[in-house]
Amino acid sequence: MKLNSEDLKDLALGAAFLGTGGGGDPYVGRLMAQQCLDEGLEIEVIDPSDLDDEAFVIPTAMMGAPTVLVEKIPSGEEAVNSLQVLERHLGRKAQATMPIEIGGINSTIPLVVGARLGLPIVDADGMGRAFPQLEMETFGVYGVSGSPMVVSDEDGDHALIMARDNRDMEWLSRGVAIRMGGCAYIAEYSMSGADVKRTAIPNTLTLAMRIGRTLREAKSRHLNPFEALLELLPKTLYHHGRIIFTGKIADMRRETRNGFSLGHARIDGLGRFSGTMEIEIQNENLIARVGGVVKAIVPDLICIMDSETAEPITTENLRYGQRVSVMAVAVPEIMRTPEALAVFGPSCFGLDHPFVPIETMAL
Repeated sequence: MKLNSEDLKDLALGAAFLGTGGGGDPYVGRLMAQQCLDEGLEIEVIDPSDLDDEAFVIPTAMMGAPTVLVEKIPSGEEAVNSLQVLERHLGRKAQATMPIEIGGINSTIPLVVGARLGLPIVDADGMGRAFPQLEMETFGVYGVSGSPMVVSDEDGDHALIMARDNRDMEWLSRGVAIRMGGCAYIAEYSMSGADVKRTAIPNTLTLAMRIGRTLREAKSRHLNPFEALLELLPKTLYHHGRIIFTGKIADMRRETRNGFSLGHARIDGLGRFSGTMEIEIQNENLIARVGGVVKAIVPDLICIMDSETAEPITTENLRYGQRVSVMAVAVPEIMRTPEALAVFGPSCFGLDHPFVPIETMAL
């Protein structure tokens, strides 16, 4: 399918929701993709089932602290440079690109790369949301190596990372991204079409568009957008969602450290929700507690949305006084296996609470 301007708007909205607060501002990414359309370029998205097993796919993305992106807006050429440098190193041309995560700007970076290089973009990703670290990919969980990878900045500088495993790849590239100003643009996890089908979470780009379209159409028809979204989710791989809290942001603390945006949000309850919800953040929302009781925990999604507009709010845009609703969503089963939880479950973030699926938790 060829994407148009309306698709990009829906995609940015849905990707902000799936990003659970992280992944970078999707508005910036949408403008970059729109510029490609304005220049007469095409953005073609293909289903992973249509990939030849021997096709060569190189995913592309931004890495670093989303707060830095607010003041360090990319031109769109940075990730293109990373892919081309990696192609030269491997001596092989990519036949497609794809997202490493569906959240935020990283849903649209591959669209820009694909448009500028004439490559299709695979409708799939390796996180099913946004995660802060590069080893936290279903690609890696199920056997694909992240390196060699290339990290580039806006000045045309780049670094080739050759790591013994995906965790070391993350550690080394994070240091490079910090030296590049806190965020950088990458090409990594090169793989075959067969590996995409085996390890990726399918159809997440079109899911993001469906989410964005659902919210937009509900509001245009004066329907409750939260109810419309909750009706959609059971028809997808994200099979369960619920509102776990509504309130006013009473305190928001954040800092950028070691290449991550770290923070803590406190939300005082309103309406039928009493008490105070506290949410811990590392680029994304990781765990939500009320009175010390866990209400949702990574890898399930914790999405903070404006209570009036149902617009998802990224962590860098959370502000004191905002009226918000917090929605929790179950992730696909491929992200809940013991192998997956060993890579991006609660313990991987230093949390001392085991993973409990949102649909089994008491409100």
